[in-house]
Amino acid sequence: MFLVGLTGGIAAGKSTVADLWQSLGASIIDADELAREVVQPGSEGLEQIVETFGQGVLNADQSLNRTALAEIVFSDFGKRKQLESITHPLIRELAKQRLGSAKTEIVVYVIPLLVESASELPFDFVVTVEAPTGDQLKRMIENRGMTETESLARINSQASAAQRANVSDRILSSNQSLALLLKDATVLFREIESLAKKKAQENVG
Repeated sequence: MFLVGLTGGIAAGKSTVADLWQSLGASIIDADELAREVVQPGSEGLEQIVETFGQGVLNADQSLNRTALAEIVFSDFGKRKQLESITHPLIRELAKQRLGSAKTEIVVYVIPLLVESASELPFDFVVTVEAPTGDQLKRMIENRGMTETESLARINSQASAAQRANVSDRILSSNQSLALLLKDATVLFREIESLAKKKAQENVG
């Protein structure tokens, strides 16, 4: 297996790149999807969240009220760390399970909080997708229905572009047309394929 970490700020364009790479033959594991799984009704994760933050974070059907929880954790660094101490270990364990069952040579783990979670996964290659803050805000407001205040709180809660760059092997800029981003991402995937082939040959040798 050749494991690629795909990270970047919120609304930077990670999903666009991941979808392309999946069409080119990679398996995709998405940390955001895993994060939703570990807090499903009846899960250990949701039980711990309710114990920590109270019944107010539940909807009437006993599912997680993400909006209510976000209002708590994105305005208080300590509470956000409490939440992460609950969810990150559960996400890591589920990620390891999914990695173990992956069927393709190249596996891409989309992990927005790669820096913040101090992921210990054995990445062979790390790619960051970056966008200007203005573009992130526009996408979050227009596509996700968030206010500017909510959007800025999410952006500011994440690692900086410089911190992500420090752990990355390559940076893809989404500060360009979609066609150019897809072109750059395709070229990079071909490079990743070559690296994966080289690793496989070394392992056989």
